[in-house]
Amino acid sequence: MEFTEAYKQTGPCCFSPNARYIAVAVDYRLVIRDTLSFKVVQLFSCLDKISYIEWALDSEYILCGLYKRPMIQAWSLTQPEWTCKIDEGPAGIAYARWSPDSRHILTTSEFQLRLTVWSLVNTACVHVQWPKHASKGVSFTQDGKFAAICTRRDCKDYINLLPCHSWEIMGVFAVDTLDLADIQWSPDDSAIVIWDSPLEYKVLIYSPDGRCLFKYQAYESGLGVKSVSWSPCGQFLAVGSYDQMLRVLNHLTWKTFAEFMHLSTVRVPCCAAVFKEVDEPLQLDMSELCLDDDFMRGSADAPEGHFKVRYEVVEVAITLPFQKPPADKPNPKQGIGLLSWSNDSQYICTRNDSMPTALWIWDIRHLELAAILVQKDPIRAAAWDPICTRLVLCTGSSHLYMWTPSGAYCVSNPLPQFSITDLKWNSDGSCLLLKDKESFCCAAVPLLPESSDYSSDD
Repeated sequence: MEFTEAYKQTGPCCFSPNARYIAVAVDYRLVIRDTLSFKVVQLFSCLDKISYIEWALDSEYILCGLYKRPMIQAWSLTQPEWTCKIDEGPAGIAYARWSPDSRHILTTSEFQLRLTVWSLVNTACVHVQWPKHASKGVSFTQDGKFAAICTRRDCKDYINLLPCHSWEIMGVFAVDTLDLADIQWSPDDSAIVIWDSPLEYKVLIYSPDGRCLFKYQAYESGLGVKSVSWSPCGQFLAVGSYDQMLRVLNHLTWKTFAEFMHLSTVRVPCCAAVFKEVDEPLQLDMSELCLDDDFMRGSADAPEGHFKVRYEVVEVAITLPFQKPPADKPNPKQGIGLLSWSNDSQYICTRNDSMPTALWIWDIRHLELAAILVQKDPIRAAAWDPICTRLVLCTGSSHLYMWTPSGAYCVSNPLPQFSITDLKWNSDGSCLLLKDKESFCCAAVPLLPESSDYSSDD
């Protein structure tokens, strides 16, 4: 892998959907760089510090959320002189997003008073009253023709269906939730899944015409759903719960066909590969070196040793580090907080938040545990390659960790004092964006060969 030099950032950074550009927030400036040359191609100045950025799907426009104002500014890469500013006045702006046609911006006001659809074509706007959430509760079909928006009135949750060409409400139906958490269209646009807040275990599948196709409730009297994700193929629905289990439903009968437990002790007959991150001090032969006293005094103040990191394959049984959440504090760190499908829908990776240093990789085709990656530090982020079966994760250290069906390996970032706290793939799988606290860099990722055989060494 080849790494670029580090560049300054003070907020969000993201690739454009066409993978040609990187947008970076540097205080009140929006910097657009070319992905290949890293040269600055556009520089826009906003009215305040940038809190949020999002590309339009056509990669021609980009919006900046200035939530301290609160205000939205949008820019065009092809027409740098074109500007757009959205200000809701006293209502404020809590969140903003693009519509799939890249010509409308949806903003949610503070206190969820209303959701407004702003047109960049004719400056018209449409209001939807009482949206349920600011950043959640809105989902678009894969073809971009329809939107489902969750609203709440008279202590009841509703789903509003709107066509994305006219934005006139074409249908409204009530849903059987106490406190709706979020909504997702299925990848084939044939169904809508909604789930309740953690206080009530309830996953509901609705057809677009408002019929309830299935109601799923794994248990009662306990914290419920924590994460939900459709598989890219649309045939499976994964539900992660606070009871530290992953359940997978099929799209034909909506019945559960797999239940995966995240136990702190992994025993036989489990045949999963367990990769444990270990340190190896660099072995330097210094017997023939003569060092003066000044150097020795200076080295005493230097950071402790230099280490090479690698994965060690561990035999089961193994006990994973486990943190029992305190019973007297809200939002306990337990349950399936991280849930992500591979691009071919064969694998799914999970993190049980009470075991934050372990990443579990499940094989859906064989309905078994494929691998466990045991890190030294809690896992910050994990993302699948959008093109092939390759998983990358980071833990806030200077290393990247990768897994493929052939094995796992570690990659050291050569930049000094660069701790990888977040990562993102570009859409063609050729480049990774790596974030530190105040800087970012990119890494060119080689294509995965047909039969990859990686060692676990650095």
